[in-house]
Amino acid sequence: MGTYPQSNAPRKTTGAAKERAPENNTPMPHQHESKTKLIEATLRVVRAKGYAATRIEDVCAEAGLTKGSFFHHFKSKEDLALSAVAHWDATTSALFATAPYHEAADPLGRLLAYIEFRKAILTGDLPDFTCFAGTIVQETYQTHPEVSAAAAGNIASHARTLEADIGAAMREHGGVHGWTAKSLALHFQAVIQGSFILAKATGSAAAAAESLEHLKRYVELLFRAPGKSASGRKDRPH
Repeated sequence: MGTYPQSNAPRKTTGAAKERAPENNTPMPHQHESKTKLIEATLRVVRAKGYAATRIEDVCAEAGLTKGSFFHHFKSKEDLALSAVAHWDATTSALFATAPYHEAADPLGRLLAYIEFRKAILTGDLPDFTCFAGTIVQETYQTHPEVSAAAAGNIASHARTLEADIGAAMREHGGVHGWTAKSLALHFQAVIQGSFILAKATGSAAAAAESLEHLKRYVELLFRAPGKSASGRKDRPH
């Protein structure tokens, strides 16, 4: 989400990232082109440097615009961050709404396909596939509560998109109790956000992919009927 929606500003990406990156050439409705450039530059710079280390000058340089242009559109760095979170929410929501995991025939299949899709978009450099909203929350939960709340809302709203399939899978497989569709959807996000931290710590997407593979196995076991394998076949006696 590479992986997340990207602008067409010159930057280094892998071949895979170039193939997967959705085009995002059109500004949000009623939004000036220079404002969009500043917002998209913010998404790139913050994911590379972190929110605290990102300066207005860095964003302007990335966007190829002046500070005068910046202050024409935004009152402050925090004002920019709020607009960037809203832009992130709109573009990532569109990406996931049309993703191929929705094509699976049954709800459990869609959940497992969602995890596979998250693995598939771990392409490009670290800033390409890590989460802008997650980065913001980690750095601003005490220092900039309004910005943190907006980013947290993005994570929570994405989690809610999984709740219907989780609830349907719970009804189909029966015998599932002690937790809710909401709690499992949030656990998905906990693993995903944690996997990004591991990727940053190791400098590689491999750690993130391994965490997502563990999540897939967990979900398969969670909905496993007694006496059956995760695929639905009866277990052989040992």
